[in-house]
This record gives sequence, structure tokens and C-alpha cells, in this order.
Amino acid sequence: MKTSFPVDGIALDRDSPANLHRQLYVQLRGLIERRVLPSGHALPSTRVMARDLNVGRNTVIAACDQLALEGYLAIRPRRPSMVMDLPTRSAVAEQMSVEDANPLSRRGQTMLAQPYHHGRPGMLAFHPGMPDPDNFPFNTWSKLLSRRAKFAHIDLFGTYHVKGYPPLCEAIARYLTASRGVKCTAEQIVVTNGAQSAFDLLARLLIDDGDTVWMEEPGYYGAGSAFVSAGATLAPLRVSNAGWNLDPPDVVPRMIFVTPSCHHPLGITMPMEQRLNLLHMAETWRSWIIEDDYDGEYRFQGQPIPALQGIGASNRVVYVGTFAKILFPAMRLGFMVAPKAIDHTIVSALSVSGQFAPLLTQAALADFMNEGHFTRHLRRMRRLYAERRQFFLESAQRHLGEWLDFHATESGIQVVGIFRDRCSDRAVAEAALQQGINVSALSIQYRHGTQQNGLVMGFAAADAQTTEKTMQKFRTALQSHFRE
Repeated sequence: MKTSFPVDGIALDRDSPANLHRQLYVQLRGLIERRVLPSGHALPSTRVMARDLNVGRNTVIAACDQLALEGYLAIRPRRPSMVMDLPTRSAVAEQMSVEDANPLSRRGQTMLAQPYHHGRPGMLAFHPGMPDPDNFPFNTWSKLLSRRAKFAHIDLFGTYHVKGYPPLCEAIARYLTASRGVKCTAEQIVVTNGAQSAFDLLARLLIDDGDTVWMEEPGYYGAGSAFVSAGATLAPLRVSNAGWNLDPPDVVPRMIFVTPSCHHPLGITMPMEQRLNLLHMAETWRSWIIEDDYDGEYRFQGQPIPALQGIGASNRVVYVGTFAKILFPAMRLGFMVAPKAIDHTIVSALSVSGQFAPLLTQAALADFMNEGHFTRHLRRMRRLYAERRQFFLESAQRHLGEWLDFHATESGIQVVGIFRDRCSDRAVAEAALQQGINVSALSIQYRHGTQQNGLVMGFAAADAQTTEKTMQKFRTALQSHFRE
């Protein structure tokens, strides 16, 4: 079969970082796949092709050899290379592959439907839960990381210590025992890629399709998304400024999710009576409690409240924590304290999921904690955030009090403002985003029944000058939004 070789259809760019033979291979393959060079077509000799394309013969030979290796060409001794007879994709098949209405599995579609809120570079005010980047000791951190990278040996080189780097696990266990009242040993510590990774892993380990999870409402949408994506049905555990409503759900839950030290997003603390009642319920039902110690370190009046896990002798509580709020989110390191009943399953689960954290970062964090930098940084941030919290609340009342009623709490690095009049908090959050102000709609924290409309706003990442300037801009944005 004779067809002229389409020299004009091949354009080789000598300034491109891609090698000429790679460019030629890609373009020849495209011509074959589009049937510009049809099955049975004989290519010119490599010498002729090299002359016509003004390249070296070895360039043409390398491209043709790769095409032959992949089955596009048949190279024949002392005869021209020939395009192989490839199966033809019908136009219908091509169109269906592009317009497939359901490319995802049911689980994938469920994951896609879950709410989320992410930050954007340069938009720290008023991103909920965002710590202050300017006061983190990055010089110290970079030195520790560099030192570990320079002297890293075989223990940091491969897929080792799947549950966590032992010195870091020991440091975390000491910290939790001393400051959070957690009862644990280093062997129970599991280091994860942030708290969300822990929720996803626990959901897959402990939940079957159709199981009920008793989930705080309003409550952390990230954890709820992990449970729903694992096949769970959520039952609302109602939370208000009056506390947690522990009236049992209609179905005995397999799992109970709570943030007792600093409720997300309301910032209130669970009273001791409710903690003891919740533990009793879990023991009676043989349910797991997932305790998310969200912002538990940041309490601005009195000492931090001890963790639920440390009360009594319950073996039904899985404690989950993160370094995202104390240090910085991009570190992507969190941890959980695994009860002995499931501790033996963790290594296998981590190996299947691949959710174990980088050892080099873990080793640097172990040094950061063991050399005292962690404690000093946390102490300094508590003082700083207490000042910023007070200034934020005063500024918010002056500029936004016309539309929002702010709930002052004694813990956490974010506050909630409830809209005084009916409106769409998601629309307001989007309008704020257009002005470079990062806030989160309160309504995404609800999954059942009546939602409260409000905003979740972080105060930790913005100093007084930035807070005041952003409040003025936000006031203007709200005036414009509510006039429309």
C-alpha cells in the first residue's frame, strides 16, 4: 500500500527540552493512531526519513525502534518498516469514552459529593483553623530537617517503621501523657498523614456498609465525609451552646465521633457528666468512640481540659490528634492512640492503604520535640493567640455586629458568627472569597434537618493590623451583598 510520507505533518523543535527522537516517536505514533499512516503503510528508509526531516539517522532509528517495541511498526531486514494492523476504535466508542456520564464508582461519586474548605496562598485572613506562619521557627525547623537529611542512614531510607518513627512515637506519648491526660505507651502511637488520614483509616477498619455513626451536628465535615465514603449512615448527635444532647439515636451506633475538648466548630467544652455518660453508652453498646482532640491545646482561660481517652479505663476510645494547628498544616503529620484491641491490625492496614508518613519529616519532628522547641513554640502561641482572639472579637463586633452575632468561647483558634437575619451563608462566603477573605460557611457542618447560617472565621493567622484592615473590607463586602 503506497501513501506518501507526511513530512509536513511532523514538526521537530530543536529548542524543546524533549529529545528529537522522543519528539519524532510521539508524532509518528499520533499519525499511526489517527490512521494518517494506515495499517500496511510502508515507511521510507531511515536514511530517507533522516534526510527529509533534517535529523541524524540515529534519531530516526531510535524512534522507529521504540514504535516497533510497542507494536506500532514491524521492522523487516532490508525492507521498509511497515505500520501494523491495529484494531479500529469506532466513533461511538470514542464519543462514549469522552462523554461517559458515570466514570466513577458509587463510592467515588459519594466522595465527590462531600463538602470541603481549603485555603489559598496569600489568603490567611480569616481562614478557619489556620495557625500563624510568621511566628513559626522555620529557621530551627529547616536546620533540623537539613541535619536529618544530611545524616540520614538506613533507618530513614526505606519503608520502615510503618506505625511511626520510634523516637517520635515516644515523644508524642510523653507529651500526651503530661499535657493531655492520655493513657498510652509509645507502642500505641500511630503516626499518620494528618488527622484526616486517621479518620479515613479508622473508617475502613471499623465500619461496614450500613453501620451507623453517631456524628456531632454541627460537626467536622471532613470526618463525616470519611465515614460516609466508607459506607456509614450518619445519625446526628446534636450540639449547641448548652452542650451535647445524648438522647440515643434510633439505631445503636457502631461508632461515635466527638470533639469534647474543643467542639468543632462551636468551640465549647463537653462537661464531665456528659463525658462519663458517653463513655458508659459506648461500653454498653460496644461502640467505638473517635475522640478528635481538635484545638485541645488552645484554651485561653485555665488549663487545657484532659482528654476523654484518659478518663476511666475505657478501651473503646481512639484518640486522634494533629500537628497542623500547633505547627503548620503542610507538614501533614497527625497521630492516633490505638486501643490494644485494634493495635495489632494497624501495620497491615497502613501497608494496604499506604498512609504512613515520611520518615525524614518524622525524624525532624522528633528532634523538634525532644530538644524543647515544641513546648516553647506552643507556650508562645497560646499567649499570642489569646491577644489576637480578644482583638478579633472586638473588631468583629464593631464592623460586622450589624449582621453577625459572635459566640465567644475559651478554646480553639476560630470563632463562629451566627447571622441575625435569614440568608445564604455559602453565598456570603463566596462573596468574601472574591474580595480575598477566606471564611467558611457554617451550614456545611450540618447534614440533617435545620441548619444554622453563619460563618466560621479564624483569627490566629492575622495580626491586629491585618485583622482591622480585613474587617473593614469585609464590612464593605457585606453591605454590598445585602443591598443586592
